[in-house]
Amino acid sequence: MVQAIEGTSVRKAAPARRGRLRHFWRVLRFCLRFGPLMLATQAERRRRGGGDAEDFVRELQALGPTFVKIGQLLSIRSDLLEPRYLAALSRLQDDVEPVPFEDIRAVVEAELGCSITVAFAAFGPVPIAAASLAQVHAATTHAGEDVVVKVQRPGIKAAIDDDLHTLHVIARLADRWTESGRRLHFAGWVDAMGDTLAEELDYEVEADNLRVFASHLQGHPALFVPRPFPRLGSSRVLTMERVHGTRIPELAIADEDAANRATQLVQAYLEQIFVHGLVHADPHPGNVLLAADGRLALIDFGMVARLGPQIRSALLKLLCAAVEGDGERVAEIAAQLGERLGVYDELAWQRACTRVVGRYAMQSDGSAYPEGALMLDLTRLAGQCGLRPPAEIALLGKALLNLDGLCRLIDPRVSMRRIVREHAGSLARMRMQKRFAPTTLAAEAVNTVDFFGELPRQAHEILEHIAQNRVRIRLSGLEESRLLENLQKIANRIAAGLICAAMIVGAALALRTGEGPQLLGYPALALLLFLGAFLLGAGVVLIALRTDRRMSRYERRKR
Repeated sequence: MVQAIEGTSVRKAAPARRGRLRHFWRVLRFCLRFGPLMLATQAERRRRGGGDAEDFVRELQALGPTFVKIGQLLSIRSDLLEPRYLAALSRLQDDVEPVPFEDIRAVVEAELGCSITVAFAAFGPVPIAAASLAQVHAATTHAGEDVVVKVQRPGIKAAIDDDLHTLHVIARLADRWTESGRRLHFAGWVDAMGDTLAEELDYEVEADNLRVFASHLQGHPALFVPRPFPRLGSSRVLTMERVHGTRIPELAIADEDAANRATQLVQAYLEQIFVHGLVHADPHPGNVLLAADGRLALIDFGMVARLGPQIRSALLKLLCAAVEGDGERVAEIAAQLGERLGVYDELAWQRACTRVVGRYAMQSDGSAYPEGALMLDLTRLAGQCGLRPPAEIALLGKALLNLDGLCRLIDPRVSMRRIVREHAGSLARMRMQKRFAPTTLAAEAVNTVDFFGELPRQAHEILEHIAQNRVRIRLSGLEESRLLENLQKIANRIAAGLICAAMIVGAALALRTGEGPQLLGYPALALLLFLGAFLLGAGVVLIALRTDRRMSRYERRKR
């Protein structure tokens, strides 16, 4: 009996393993096909002729929900992809067939710990929206309140974990065996995407985001977010207030309050980015509703970004410098935020920043070069100049670009550039108020006391090390991994040269003795040694010429 059960489990596991293996090869083929496209330089893309952007998106959708989310994250990476790929990814949809209601009922009852009829007075069996990670149903509480219930699709977390494991295996191989992997560290990218997806799958985090954003919007009466119902939620079920309203793209004509709504919307997002550091990362028109009371409702807070104090301060300086037309200052701030690669061209980067920032600053209010487009252009130009920009600049560009589109839909007369310029002073004042808040001052006071308390002991240790000649200086400017790699290449060339010389000497000695089997009238051993030495020496010379030519090209770009 036990043997029969074990045989059945083995037979069931075998198709699952085969399915995972087939999926792994599909993912690997996709990475091999489109990976070089994303890593190529602009000149290499033009030489290769690029590829079909729509085919790229179709392949991404066919690989499943994990890759749909990856596509949405890639849609802001103008430093990796060409504009036509970004445009195709911006239209990426994750609409799927809805899950049967019985499966949804099972998830809700398991998460809430009671029957669905006990939790809700009414629960619509037909979803009002279905996506790759979740689907949404209309319901009514026993208090008579209309709500929507967001339910995670069964098995989606396990599927995403499998996909991330597959990507991590491929990323580790690329990091170990390719130059691009050693330079860009793909495994770190996969880990970051895994953290983003894990947070998006935790609906308790999204409910907390709703409460935090509600508090941040208290100074903007024209905006609000739906109220969550914590007692009717869990990590896989989110219940929130239902908003009855009109989607922004469906508005017929702007009313007299449209300009005020658009202005408050832009101001609120600027405060999210530069003051609070918690940003609604996907403010597209489908996530904003005009409620029946005339207010704008912001929905879907599963994907948010968190910005630290230093990056917020740097981004505000960068935006203010762009508004004032100071391209050199923009280039300086972006270079400080980004990572300078081996081919970084500082002069080309400054020229590029001066050109695009000047174009933005000199335009009129009605021109079609918004702030978001400027930021995305900066990320694209940074990649071309050998500077890896921080993801926060692309995030800022995407948010501002979506905001500009929203403002034009709400009221085409509103100038977002004017709002940014007028609100910059308020943002600086709010940051200063937050800087001098009682809790912040208390923390600074504690740090100051700790510093002066530790100063005598640390000074004594430094003087003691100097007196005993135990001072060590560590230089971190050297790229140890690159240095060791070059030393290993030099050692390999020396070893190959010595082997080649030994083979030539051996061949000469064998030719002099004339013993052994003969080939074309010469000792066969001598001919084989001469041939091996020739092939080895030719290979070393070709590799050296190719490497030196590549390094000289990089040096010319750096100059």
